[in-house]
This record gives sequence, structure tokens and C-alpha cells, in this order.
Amino acid sequence: MSTQTNTKSDFSPVQVNELDWDKQDGLIPAVIQNHLSGKVLMLGYMDKAALKKTLETGDVTFFSRSKQRLWTKGETSGNTLKLVAIDKDCDNDSLLVQVIPNGPTCHKGTESCWLDDNAHPFLNNLASLITSRKGQSADSSYTASLFKSGTKRIAQKVGEEGLETALAAATHDKEELVNEASDLIYHLLVLLEDQNLSLSDITANLLARHEKALQRK
Repeated sequence: MSTQTNTKSDFSPVQVNELDWDKQDGLIPAVIQNHLSGKVLMLGYMDKAALKKTLETGDVTFFSRSKQRLWTKGETSGNTLKLVAIDKDCDNDSLLVQVIPNGPTCHKGTESCWLDDNAHPFLNNLASLITSRKGQSADSSYTASLFKSGTKRIAQKVGEEGLETALAAATHDKEELVNEASDLIYHLLVLLEDQNLSLSDITANLLARHEKALQRK
């Protein structure tokens, strides 16, 4: 499910000039990260013109070493990368670019250029595993049995785990609180999948609320 949010980067012209452009012949490697999920999506290179265009337009732009020109991601496919934030590393010679992707990032049609699930945040891997259990036979796993039991039972489990989490906190039992909170998050992920929603939908909603709160200040 696609998500939308306003994007804004506070990376300043001063910071652009502080980058070590001479270290790699005028190019800076840029690691692209999904702002909502934390997944690393791709690696590109920016020269000063590409970085400035990215900041001006909000669409992530690279310097294509093969084409020897500026290249805005998605200029032909439509799978753009909307800029959220840019940060430089401690040596001023690489960038971390956080984005909201519009469609798959990799030219092979996948979300990320790294296909190994271990390269993705654990909660996203867990959500993907839960998705894979949907439609399987009830006796194949506990998760599959939950899906077979239906929405009402899954929602009931979320309610039960929420209550047990609250009780553990009320009694200051930190070990039990960790256990119950883990159960709550797991069952909530199952419920979201049951309703064809994802962690990204929740994260996007929280981000939108946060941005509205900042605008009110």
C-alpha cells in the first residue's frame, strides 16, 4: 500500500560546500534509505549539481557514471524517490539520504537492490514472514492458525495481550513487560496483515501527525 507524506530536508548550502568533493573526483556516494521502514534501498553517486538539484526539487537526483549526466531516479519509470532528509558522515565524504519511495527502487522491480532479507530491519522481516503464513494450512504454524481463526479472534488476542502488557507495567515487572509487549506487537502485526495493512502505513500516519504537530508550533 502506498503512503504519502510531506518531505523536507534541512541540509544547507554550507553543508554542501563542506563535503569532501575532491576525495573521489567530485563524486560523493549516497546511501538511499527508506525513511519509513529503515530499509537500505540503493547506492548512487552525486556530484555537487546532483545534490543541489535534489535539494531544490525534492526528487533524488544522481550523477550517472555510465550516462555521464544528471539522472533523476524515476525519470522514465516513474519510481521516484521523494527526499526527506540528508546527513553527511563524520569524514564528510558520504551521504545518507532518507526517502519516501514511489514504487520499487531497483531496476529489477524489487523494493531494494539488496535482496537478502538479513539486510532489512528485523520487524520488517517478521512482518514479511507473517505475510507468508497467510493462506497456509492452520496446522502448519501458530500464525497460520490465527489467520484461519478469523479477524474477531485475532483482534481478541490483541486486546488480551494489550491488557497483559498494561498489567505488567502496572506491577513494574520489566521482564514480563518485555515478554507481553513482544506478544502484543506480534499479534498486532498479524491483525494488520489480516486487514491488508502494514507497518509502513502506521509509520506514515505517525510521521504525518508529527509533521502537523511541528507546524502548529
